[in-house]
Amino acid sequence: MNMSQINQLLNNRLQTTLLAGALLFSLSCTKKFTQIDTDKNSIATVTPATIPFLFSHAEDIATVNQANYQVAQNLFADQYAQYFGCEATYFGSDRLVINQAWVGANFNPYYTDVLPQIQSIWANTDSLSAEHAMAEIVWVLAFQKATDYWGPIPYFSAGTVAQSVPYDAQDKIYYDFFNRLDAAVAVLTPFAGTNAYGSYDLIFGGDVNHWIKFANTLRLRCALRISKVDPTRAQSEAEAAVAAGVMTTSPGDDAFIERSSVGGDINGLSTMSDWNEFRMSATMASVLKGYQDPRIVDYFLPTVNSGNPTPGIFANYDGVRNGLTVAQQTLAPNLAVANSHQGQRWASTNVTVGGTIVGIATYTNTPQNVIESAEAYFLRAEGAMLGWNMGGQTPQQLYEAGITASMNQWGITDATVISNYISSTNTPIAPGDGLNSPAVSNVPIKWSTDPTMEMEQIMTQKWLGLFPDGMEAWADYRRSHVLPLYPVANSDNPLITNTSTQWLRRIPFLLSEKQTNGAAVTAAVPLLGGGPDNELTPLWWDKN
Repeated sequence: MNMSQINQLLNNRLQTTLLAGALLFSLSCTKKFTQIDTDKNSIATVTPATIPFLFSHAEDIATVNQANYQVAQNLFADQYAQYFGCEATYFGSDRLVINQAWVGANFNPYYTDVLPQIQSIWANTDSLSAEHAMAEIVWVLAFQKATDYWGPIPYFSAGTVAQSVPYDAQDKIYYDFFNRLDAAVAVLTPFAGTNAYGSYDLIFGGDVNHWIKFANTLRLRCALRISKVDPTRAQSEAEAAVAAGVMTTSPGDDAFIERSSVGGDINGLSTMSDWNEFRMSATMASVLKGYQDPRIVDYFLPTVNSGNPTPGIFANYDGVRNGLTVAQQTLAPNLAVANSHQGQRWASTNVTVGGTIVGIATYTNTPQNVIESAEAYFLRAEGAMLGWNMGGQTPQQLYEAGITASMNQWGITDATVISNYISSTNTPIAPGDGLNSPAVSNVPIKWSTDPTMEMEQIMTQKWLGLFPDGMEAWADYRRSHVLPLYPVANSDNPLITNTSTQWLRRIPFLLSEKQTNGAAVTAAVPLLGGGPDNELTPLWWDKN
């Protein structure tokens, strides 16, 4: 995608402020939705027949749809989590430059395309209905993404018509997440075994049992997020979530949202496959190749012209360091043909290596990751390390169950293959990248007897298991700062002068918000806990 295409994408995107109260019916997604004839400048009439459409649309946007994916996630969190390195010379984001015109795609849509849909569902359904409760869960899913980028955001007063909409402190937002998820599960429990929204639910097809597990897993995620800043509340929320039932079976419990070219809303990562700008990071190469990890063939494609073959199936998988300069990007080891493209699950180009097509053009219907069982196991493993009751299992048992669940998710079900991997003493290796980087860490796969190493093992395998969800991986890295990542090779951000000791902690408040909701933004700065409104001020839950 060239710069003119990006500008066109931004020009076409709705750049509405928080004050929008109109109900939006841009009902794309994976269904041939009936067009609703309505005045888009007024509040639409909501009937029982329209409520399922509202829910579908809220799910679509809450999970970062095709139109927003690159400028909401890939140009920021996916690189900060070091899933991908960038090879497009004009993208300073990989060198820690935050383009405010892009990153609003992880803010504005939640207020213009999730909030009005959800609030309309609440206003037109019984508060004790499954439909109402499932909308509560989608609300949390969306606004956690926003608050984990910025910290304070407009929340409790969002959707009201006013000259200025106030921002709320992140601690209050998180505590509201817990209350909403707890209440939603309480409402859904009597409906266990039933269906709500049917096929209009793009994640679970209306299966209430799965939504209960989903809500509890999201609650567990939120609990671990605050484990350093409020360990008492974190423990109580985590233990309650596990007791109520989190995801345990992969792929059965795993949450993916349908994506399709029908309706023009394919998986965002698949969209970017055609643009040929992003590659496996050197961090991913160091870990996956060192571990001889069988997931590598699903996560990435072999390089077309590798200068660094490694034995067996891991030959011709190569990555680039994050933060390469424009000059470095033109060097032979850093070119597109010398590094690995995202895997064939997302690849739209027929990439041929040695006469074999390794990329296939069936990507348009690729579902998009939301939350998987593997994450639930790794969260529980970490909780067990903290001494919490995570269902009576040890950290090692949960760690190994997390690896197994992740393998199963990617179609690796051979018990011997999984067992051999879990018992392997393999560690990351030097990735063979253009900067001759050393191994990113010495973390083995086989469970250690050193608690410090054990926590690194959990976080490393969780990072692998979360792929390609860079938003969650970046948030996880910031709040724990246990996962070993390479220092960014070069920073173009004037605040970050030493990438070995400094890293991005948050996204500064949006320029567009300062222009349209300025008084509220000014009042929000003290909610950051004493730091200025910049990239180095940690969020409330980030105590590193």
